[in-house]
Amino acid sequence: MEKKEVKLLGLWSSPFVARVIWALKLKGIEYEYIEEKDLMQNKSPLLLESNPVSKMVPVLIHGGKPICESLNILEYIDEVWSDNRLLPEDPYEKAIVRFWAKFAEEKLAESARTILTSEGEELENEVKQFEEALDILEKEIKDNIKKFFGGETIGYLDLVLGWSGLWLEIIEELSCGKKISSDTHRYPTFNRWIEDVNDVNIIKENLPSKDQLSTYLLYIRNLALAYKAKN
Repeated sequence: MEKKEVKLLGLWSSPFVARVIWALKLKGIEYEYIEEKDLMQNKSPLLLESNPVSKMVPVLIHGGKPICESLNILEYIDEVWSDNRLLPEDPYEKAIVRFWAKFAEEKLAESARTILTSEGEELENEVKQFEEALDILEKEIKDNIKKFFGGETIGYLDLVLGWSGLWLEIIEELSCGKKISSDTHRYPTFNRWIEDVNDVNIIKENLPSKDQLSTYLLYIRNLALAYKAKN
C-alpha cells in the first residue's frame, strides 16, 4: 500500500491522536501525518471538509474517505489491516473490550479533561469520581489481565488507555499538586501495567516531550480558568 493512500490529521498534544499513531505503527501501515496548527481558531479546510460534525482530530483518511473518532478509527484499522489483531476474535471477549473502552472514555478521559480545567469544589468532586473509576479499573486489571489487556502482546484496550501514564501524571501535577493515578500504593497493578505499556518501543518512541506537553496543558488550564472567571 502506498503511503499517499493513508493520511492522519492530528495534533501533537492529543492522546486520542497518539493512540491512532500507535495502532498504525503496530500494524506497519505507512501514512502521511498532517498536523493541525491551530485547532482553536484556525482549523484547516481539509479538517472541516473531512469532519464537518465535530471538527476535531484525529481523522484518518483512507483512499480519500475520512474516518472520525479515535475508537472508531482503531476498529477500522483493525478490520482493514487484519494482521496483528488488536481486538479479540471472540464476540463475547470483543464486547467486554468495548465495554471497558467506553468506561475509559467516559470515566477517565472526560474526568481528566474536567480536572485539568477546574478548581475549588468542582475539582474536588471530580477527583473523587476519578479515584472511584481508578479503583474499579485497578480491580479489573488485577483480576482479569496478564501483562497487557491484549494478553502477552499489546492490544486495542492497551492503546485506548495507553495515554493515561504521561497525560494523567501531568494533569494531576498541574491541577491537584499531588499524585493520584501514579499512587503505587493505591493502584499498584495499574501502575505496573503503565510501565509495561510505556516499555513498548512503538509507544515510548511516539510520546510527546513531557516538558513540552506540560507547558501546553498549563496553557490550556489557564485559558479555561480565565474563561470561567469571566462567565
